Formats: sequence, C-alpha cells, structure tokens
Amino acid sequence: MRTEGILLKLLPSFKLAWRNIQTSKLRSFLTMLGIIIGVASVIALVSIGQSSSQSVNASINSLGTNVLSVSVLNSDSSDFTADDVNGLQKVNGVKRVAPVISGRITAKNGTTSSTISVVGTTASYQKIKNIKVANGRFLADIDNELRLKTVVLGSSAASTLFSGENPVGQTVQLNGTSYKVVGVLQSSGSSMGSSGDDTIFVPLRTAEQLTGSNAISSVYVQVQSADQVSFVERQLNYALLSVFHDTDDYSVSNSQDVMDAMSDVQNTMSLLLGSIASISLLVGGIGIMNIMFVSVSERTKEIGIRKAIGAKRKDILVQFLIEAVVLSALGGLIGVGAGFAAIKIYALFASTSVTLSLSVTALSFGFSLIVGVVFGVFPANKASKLNPIQALRYE
Repeated sequence: MRTEGILLKLLPSFKLAWRNIQTSKLRSFLTMLGIIIGVASVIALVSIGQSSSQSVNASINSLGTNVLSVSVLNSDSSDFTADDVNGLQKVNGVKRVAPVISGRITAKNGTTSSTISVVGTTASYQKIKNIKVANGRFLADIDNELRLKTVVLGSSAASTLFSGENPVGQTVQLNGTSYKVVGVLQSSGSSMGSSGDDTIFVPLRTAEQLTGSNAISSVYVQVQSADQVSFVERQLNYALLSVFHDTDDYSVSNSQDVMDAMSDVQNTMSLLLGSIASISLLVGGIGIMNIMFVSVSERTKEIGIRKAIGAKRKDILVQFLIEAVVLSALGGLIGVGAGFAAIKIYALFASTSVTLSLSVTALSFGFSLIVGVVFGVFPANKASKLNPIQALRYE
C-alpha cells in the first residue's frame, strides 16, 4: 500500500517529465545520444568479444587436451624437414604427428581463379584436428608416399572454384599444375580471424614441390593420453633442441596454454572496449546535466509559481531529478535496441553467431539510470534552491 501511494504521488511528475521531453523532441534526442551510443557500444562490443572468446575456446578445445603444437618461430635458423618430424614420432608417449607446410597458391578451375591458402600435411592431420569430410575422403598415406597430385578442398574453396558442383573426381589447377580433387570438408567456421574453410590440403611431399620449400612451419603432436602431456612436452623440447640449438627458434604449446593465452587477450580487449564505450555514457551524463541546467533557466518563472502556490523544495528536486532519469532511461532503452541491432548486423556480415549478453545488457541499462541520477542531482538541486520571489521576477 505504501509503495502504491508513493507511485501515485510521483505519477504527475512522470507525466510532466514526459510532456517536457515531447515539447523539445530534437533537443531531448540529442541529449540522449551519448547515452544511446554508450549503451549500444558496451552491449555490442562486449557481447561480440565474449562470443568470439567462446568460439576460440571451442575451436581449441576441439583439438583435445592431449594435443601439442610445435611452431617454428625462425625458419631461417634451421631447415626443419619431414625427416626431423619422423624423429618426433619416436618420442615416448607420442601417438601420432602431423607436420604442416603452408603457403599461398593460385587455384583455377576453368575461368574461375582465386589465391588460396594451401596446407601440405599427412593423413594424421585429420585424426589429430578432428576434421570432418563432407564428400569423398581426406588425404591418405599412399598420397604422400607416392607424391600424388591429389587435393582436398575446404567448403568455401569448393564453392568458390566449382560454384555448387560436386568437385570430387574433377581436376583443379594449382599454380598451373593439374590436381585431382578427392574430397571436400565440412564447414568448420572461423576462429581467431582465419577460416579452414578457405583452405586446400595436399600431401606433404607434394606440397614441397608446389610451394618450392620443404621447411616445416608447424607440427601437431597427439599424445597417448592427457596425463602424459607434460612429460611428452619436455621430451619434445629435448628432441627439438638438437635440431634448432636455440629455444627462441621454436615453441611447444598445449591446447590449455593456447586457450589461457587467448582468454587473457579476449578479456583484456573486452575490458578495453567496454571502458572506451563507457566514456560515451559519461559524456551522455554530462549532456543531460547541461540540458537540465538550461531547462532550469528556461523554467525559472514556472518554478517560482509552483513554489508560490505551495510546492516544497523536495517537490521541485524530485521533479527535475525524474526528468533526468526519464531522459537517461529512454536513452538506455533505445541503446539496448541499437546494441541488439548492431549484434545482428555483425553476425550477418561476419557469418558467425553472437549471443546477446543479458548480464552486460542489464548492467549497461542500470548504469545509464545511475548516470541520469548522478548528473541530474546538480541541476535539480539548483532548481529546488531558487528563491520564489526572484524566480517570479525572472524574465
């Protein structure tokens, strides 16, 4: 009952606040603009950042907890070749290894031509990376042993070169040489700004001829069990040191290390972007304070009349405070809608899924209300302290 009484008492103040906002629609909108941009930016940037982080973690996690990645950091320091990789296979605890030679080549089918990433690897790559084949097959050991000119296309690469046709069994030109398409992969989406869908795969030995280099850029190592990862990682470091002679020339990491590093980066970026967007909320609050000061000056005589007929200082204070809160609340609501629209547009153009963060949405809207209260107090206090006699004389 007491709450209902308070609401009924404040209802006329809300109606008056709404009427004053409608009287100066353009000015009210420009006042809310900072709040709108701030709320929309916080919601969109943080939601996109969180969804991106979840996507990266899921992608890394799909490798499994028993996979190690060897990256060559300085290719000039040593010729790390397939023969050296065979030595890693002999390390105690290693189940299988998949060396990678990467590069960029020109792929052509008829009149359609495209510059595409190429990955030279072995049959183990599919098992380690958990790759799914949509049509045909992946690379086989015999492809590598006989240096066969076979190729497996990522889903996007297949669509680009064959425009909806079934590529399996057909040929494609890679740097002017014909290769037979033996398989097409299922779409795996994008992660960390890159996509395996726009990649083609050839046998490792064939890639040496295609790219003109036999230098391995990375190696994926699958361990017998997750419990042996730390032990195998140490053994790999010993084996690699005999090849590179300097630990700065290579790195060995497991999926958890990569996940932790990426999470730290994503969290830092989300915090940074959220902080930058929050500045817009503060700017919007300053805008509300300025416009409320202007409103106090314009309505000085109105304030004087209300005080002359019995309005108390508290009534004037509450009235102007409510107007500031209504402005910020409207800006917050529009900002939530704009943020949601921005997420949908980003997801459409980026061909990815982004989930709206309800906690961030609620926090952003709540912060916009707090901004309205904090920055509305000063002009409301000024209005409540006006002398009724001087206010009535104001021209």
